Amino acid sequence: MGQEAYDELMARLRALFWEHLAPIVADAGPVQAPLWPQVKDLLAEAGVLGLLIPAEYGGSGLTVRQYLPVISELAKLHGGLRLLVHVHCSFTYLLARIGSDKQRSALLVPAAAGHKSVAFALTEPTGGSGRDVSTRITTADGATRVDGHKWLVSNATLASHVIVIAVDETAGSRLSAVLVALDAPGVHVRPMPPAMGCDGSDLGEIEFDNVIITDTDFVGGRGEGAQCMAAVLSIGRVFIAGSCLGIADRAYELSADYAISRVTFDKPLADRQGIQRYLAEMAMDRYALSTMLADVAGKWDAGLPVEAESSLVKLFAIEAVARVTDRALLIVGGRACVRGHPLERLYRDARLATFEEGPPSVLYTVAIRSLLNERR
Repeated sequence: MGQEAYDELMARLRALFWEHLAPIVADAGPVQAPLWPQVKDLLAEAGVLGLLIPAEYGGSGLTVRQYLPVISELAKLHGGLRLLVHVHCSFTYLLARIGSDKQRSALLVPAAAGHKSVAFALTEPTGGSGRDVSTRITTADGATRVDGHKWLVSNATLASHVIVIAVDETAGSRLSAVLVALDAPGVHVRPMPPAMGCDGSDLGEIEFDNVIITDTDFVGGRGEGAQCMAAVLSIGRVFIAGSCLGIADRAYELSADYAISRVTFDKPLADRQGIQRYLAEMAMDRYALSTMLADVAGKWDAGLPVEAESSLVKLFAIEAVARVTDRALLIVGGRACVRGHPLERLYRDARLATFEEGPPSVLYTVAIRSLLNERR
């Protein structure tokens, strides 16, 4: 998208987010039903659900560099809303890149219009790194089936389809990725309790009981699930880092404004050296994270590998946003810990980001493996 059209799009989206969606999400609490039914039509009409879908399928075809400010702005507004959009856009983006012509034709146009959505199922109650997956794809009596149990699946109860990572016994027990309709016989979806952060998001578990699939349902070739998983997690980590930047930006804004207006002993907090140090440290983390994001987004859009960079930027992002939200509480004080204060929500949203698209222990391994391989 050209710069002028992009600037106009961002202006429209900011108006949508802060003028129309902000009142809807203002009361979203940890036990509230998912926000999706309340916001889907507004998001679809504004083109949000097709931001990463190519123009030929009804989307905007944004680059990653162009998309990151959108997801950051959503994270500033509300973590649950951000997560709903993140999952929808991330996995339609995956299908646009590596899905078959049939899969793209069937799903991308209705996904851009808000009629369909795609989730991703990797984690299981007893595993989730990929190597320890117990969900199986088997072939017998002329039919191929999926059996297993996935949980902690974002957008599970609102999506129309899910990309499932499973051990494919007919592909040498390698991992395969398969696209399954959630209304197919043998698929059972149940909501899970709300998460600590991202209020109003959608979290569920999915059981697959003798679910019949065909060769056209595989995403990529059979036995190529590891590559599919690596692709989606790699760019997903960049999107999570962009979300962390939005949380950090909002926490800084709220803290700085409070420090300027709050007067104690005839002096604004912003004039006190201890508070100034907190704010400077927050600004430093935000600046470093934004610079890292610009670098990795530019490399991805140029078609360069970013396995190490995507893990490193997410590692830095979750540490930076934790520091920023910690300091925000120190500046604003106890009122920021009360349910209903925006900093209380931002603090919880920041912690949940730690586990999206892989915890730190996995990210360290992925990053250093890639970096060491470059030197061998």
